[in-house]
Amino acid sequence: QVQLVESGGGLVQPGGSLRLSCAASGNIFGINAMGWYRQAPGKKREFIARISYGGGTNYADSVKGRFTISRDNTGTTVFLEINSLKPEDTAVYYCNANLNTVNFWGQGTQVTVSS
Repeated sequence: QVQLVESGGGLVQPGGSLRLSCAASGNIFGINAMGWYRQAPGKKREFIARISYGGGTNYADSVKGRFTISRDNTGTTVFLEINSLKPEDTAVYYCNANLNTVNFWGQGTQVTVSS
């Protein structure tokens, strides 16, 4: 099992920035990739960004240029830097880890963009 704990969400004004964190613990050896998803009210959960074990990254087209995924040196904490926030970025942001084709999820952190 892998446990994921997100943090860093909150209320931010349009144009602002946030840095979300996701700390992984438990059976972290063998994690293939970690990533971020989000779910806005009334919408399906959508992919945002992913970083592989080797450090390769990929992003949803809708967030390229504003969102940056990274990780710490241990590979157990993943970050999502969000810039130029828009009201439509309002959602619960979930951390994801893939281990041997099994997906693990965090509890989510709320990001609200409003003036």
